[in-house]
Amino acid sequence: MSNKVSVDSALESSEGLNPESAINSTVKSQVSAAEWEQRVNLAACYRAVALYGWDDLIFTHISARVPGTEDHFLINPFGMLFDEVTASSLVKIDHSGKKVLESPYSVNPAGFVIHSAIHEGRADAKCVLHLHCPNGVAVASQRKGLLPISQQAIVVLASLAYHNYEGIALRDEEKPRLVADLQDKHFLMLRNHGLLTVANTIADAFIYMYVFESACRIQLLAQSGGSELIDVDQRIVAGAMAQAKTVMGEIGGAYAWPGLLRKLDRIDPSFRS
Repeated sequence: MSNKVSVDSALESSEGLNPESAINSTVKSQVSAAEWEQRVNLAACYRAVALYGWDDLIFTHISARVPGTEDHFLINPFGMLFDEVTASSLVKIDHSGKKVLESPYSVNPAGFVIHSAIHEGRADAKCVLHLHCPNGVAVASQRKGLLPISQQAIVVLASLAYHNYEGIALRDEEKPRLVADLQDKHFLMLRNHGLLTVANTIADAFIYMYVFESACRIQLLAQSGGSELIDVDQRIVAGAMAQAKTVMGEIGGAYAWPGLLRKLDRIDPSFRS
């Protein structure tokens, strides 16, 4: 019965959603220039996730800290598909998931449990990106997890942590265990659940996820071939941290993200509204 009530409530809260209309023409005038830029980048991230087919209807979230604040965050309006999200439609909330700026949209507080734990536990967690993409869930369900069999994999393995499945993430008591498992890593594989990346910028969080998802897809393709897999030498894996920092930090955010924004602009620039 409780599940039905939850679903019915979600459907009711989604009534009247019209992403193509002017969601809130006053949002831009109410926020700082830095927050607006963060909103545009986060909306672009949602659109990019949808573009690459990593979304899961209205489920999972990408959250970003509002610049200049410690406890204000931006998150997607519950009931809106990822390819509908715009800068104005993003909802500003606090650590508990309560709105701190008037918005016609609701949020899913339960969906913010994982994100709030990481934002609170990591000062550098300006963006937390969590997905249920099938390739990621498939590898997260394998006992050995991500294998060192590709260049993409060793980049991830240089900063990868695991968190065991505890059921749907709704309970606050899971938060300290989640943060303890993550430590200072940028990649988190949620066993039987999905993938998560943490970064100082939205751009880096997306680039990390691109590499993470690619590593999982490559692993599944390699395993499906039926031949014995070749592991990358552990000495190379051990030295991958410095190399990954150079490639991901200096090239990822600086070059790949602007290019992706141009691509999104060509497809549909409405994410900027």
